[in-house]
Amino acid sequence: MPVLEGLWGPDLRMRDSGLGVGVDVGVCPDEASRSPVWGPLRTPPVTCGGLSLALELPALIRQLRAAWRARRGGPRGSERSEASTWVEAEKEEVEEGKQDIEDRSIHLEADGRLNTGHAGVLLAERRGSYPLIDLHILKTSAQQGEVESGNRRKVKRLLSFQRYCHASRLLRGLVPHTPGSLHLLDDDYLGQAGHMLSKVGTWNFDIFLFDRLTNGNSLVTLMCHLFNVYGLIHHFQLDMVKLHRFLGMVQEDYHSQNPYHNAVHAADVTQAMYCYLKEPKLAEQLSPLDVFLGLMAAAAHDVDHPGVNQPFLIKTRHHLASLYQNTSVLESHHWRSTVGMLRESGLLSHLPADMWQDMEQQLGSLILATDISRQNEFLLTFREHLDNQDLDLQLASHRHFMLQIALKCADVCNPCRVWELSRQWSERVCEEFYRQGDLERKFDLEISPLCNQQADSVPAIQIGFISYIVQPLFEEWYRFTEPSLLSQTMTGHLHKNKARWSRLRYTHTHLDTQTHPHIDEPEPEGGGGEGESIP
Repeated sequence: MPVLEGLWGPDLRMRDSGLGVGVDVGVCPDEASRSPVWGPLRTPPVTCGGLSLALELPALIRQLRAAWRARRGGPRGSERSEASTWVEAEKEEVEEGKQDIEDRSIHLEADGRLNTGHAGVLLAERRGSYPLIDLHILKTSAQQGEVESGNRRKVKRLLSFQRYCHASRLLRGLVPHTPGSLHLLDDDYLGQAGHMLSKVGTWNFDIFLFDRLTNGNSLVTLMCHLFNVYGLIHHFQLDMVKLHRFLGMVQEDYHSQNPYHNAVHAADVTQAMYCYLKEPKLAEQLSPLDVFLGLMAAAAHDVDHPGVNQPFLIKTRHHLASLYQNTSVLESHHWRSTVGMLRESGLLSHLPADMWQDMEQQLGSLILATDISRQNEFLLTFREHLDNQDLDLQLASHRHFMLQIALKCADVCNPCRVWELSRQWSERVCEEFYRQGDLERKFDLEISPLCNQQADSVPAIQIGFISYIVQPLFEEWYRFTEPSLLSQTMTGHLHKNKARWSRLRYTHTHLDTQTHPHIDEPEPEGGGGEGESIP
């Protein structure tokens, strides 16, 4: 760890997630943390795919079973005394104990192969506060489909997508090999979520519905599907367990309590990025590495976002602001956190060092480009390239620049979605702003711009965001695509949504003037139209 900390700063150290030397090493993924080793009263681990499932069984049951076998064990079985029966049972238990030790050694070796980090340290599986689950329920459900409805509800309630995938599919060796298959989806959601994934390249994709259908695992599910679509797992020879571990880390490190900067936003940006990568002008030039970096950066671009902006971190003297010297504080943290998870999971550890180090640097360049304070810098460069017509996508540097632009577009594309989706995102981001304002008011700090709920309405915030950030960027993207059908669709939604917010702001202001007559009424932008209820 000193090496990592020296290179990347303290936020790259192993996080408090149950990982570390001497912590539950050797425990199977489906074992509670209260059972660090296979005790003397446990059966030999039941192995599956090289990992132990180790089900509980009291010694008394083994003894009774041994006695029952002894009484049935041949013509002289009935003549054996009760004392000799229990003696033999004790001998059998000793032998099983020896087998325990041997199996534990094998398990530790297998676990070491799966979980050895870059520093050669044996790491335990990441685990959350999941209750113990009887894997026989899952096995019966998958093979026979005859589990009682009560058990089905119990499994749904207690078992996360990550654990279901890890335990009942990957570890049982049931991963199908059909290209593009949706084997990482829970059986109960396979039909609906699978149908949605078949349309993941459409612009009206409802990420909120998809997140519900995947039980809150939209980011992991979407990324696994897109990696299959592009053949990235085969191309980079990625280990499926490591990939799933990494994606699980990323999804877990988004803060679900954030109204906007959460894993659903990351999945939404990833889906938008996929749509942009499919643009004909880009798709025919991109390499597998470009696609890999684009999707990974989209998925992790806001990881561990605290729900407040950079000025808040600076004026509260947050340690991240000091660490990154008040420059691209959040974006630097997102990048370094992503690198930490890549190394912790070992996803790229099989690649040559110079290759995975270059991939880490390119990921950083993409994520840092999402800093909104650098908007004009990228916009002017993009505009100059288009004016001079000197973009050459056969050059790796120019492709990387276009990935930066695509990620920036994906990050702020909410106003280009259909109204039903765009409105939800607008309300979520404003709610996050207002929460920061309430926090600043609580601690007698100056309230940041756009964070005062009494002064900054949702329509006013959105109109400014569209006018100064979104519209200028997408006008250049429209030029770049010459324009594509998707660009025309997005531009149409953008203009309609801006007009709608203008009408809502007018309605909102009109109601305020009735309460405070001294306030002047602004005229609605975007051509007016019928009034609408306030959201």
